[in-house]
Amino acid sequence: MACQKEDNSPVATAAKTELNTAYGTDGAQKMDVYLPADRTAASTKVIILIHGGGWSTGDKSDFTAYVDTLKRRMPTYAIFNINYRLAVGVTNLFPTQENDVKSALDFIYGKRTEYGISDKWVLLGASAGGHLALLQGYKYTSPVKVKAIVDFFGPTDMVDLYNNPASPFAPASAVAAVVGGTPTTNLTLYQQSSPLTFVTAQSPPTIILQGGVDVLVSPTQSAALNTKLQTFGVIHQYVFYPTENHGWVGANLTDSFDKIAAFLTANVN
Repeated sequence: MACQKEDNSPVATAAKTELNTAYGTDGAQKMDVYLPADRTAASTKVIILIHGGGWSTGDKSDFTAYVDTLKRRMPTYAIFNINYRLAVGVTNLFPTQENDVKSALDFIYGKRTEYGISDKWVLLGASAGGHLALLQGYKYTSPVKVKAIVDFFGPTDMVDLYNNPASPFAPASAVAAVVGGTPTTNLTLYQQSSPLTFVTAQSPPTIILQGGVDVLVSPTQSAALNTKLQTFGVIHQYVFYPTENHGWVGANLTDSFDKIAAFLTANVN
């Protein structure tokens, strides 16, 4: 009888998209999952997107264009685009949003074998999502210690955000409504909700992107984080666009993603 040679070559894995995957029991606790082809638990890196909206509005669909850009630029990454419960009236006040981000990451970690992803994770957020990305990355080392954070103009010091509004478009009352009090009535929650509080020499590499005429999050918020990261010797990059407001498009957004891609290539290994 002829011997048949056994074929041990790996089987290619197709790309896969799962929309509105539930990571909790609330209807808002959903995420979109984009898994690349040929993914492996040893090598496939992960980027988790957290939308903005003042912790009270916004949706993962706001990041659809970012998903498309990241898929083109970093096709080997798995992308998770998450929603979280929003603060409305007296419902879902902080730290609900922080807790939801943590729950979403725990869920992804629990399915990492099924998804075929590694523990090399990146958090990317804009505005309130930038704040949540920084808070998760600096405050928690579980379920994984993230490899890098991409922060588009996220608040870093909640007390200062309340005390020194960027403009009349971002009144202190809006911050108090989400937190459920003022720094006078609940200083501990403000401090525990501030990424600056948790920066150490072991904090993940961070790239900060900030517009110079931002009317919602003062550039001083990003500048303060830049200074603290520098003080602790944390790998970081501060990208400042003097004429940009709270978000930008065109050549500067292309430049932002060029810099993000280079930063992640250098620091996520």
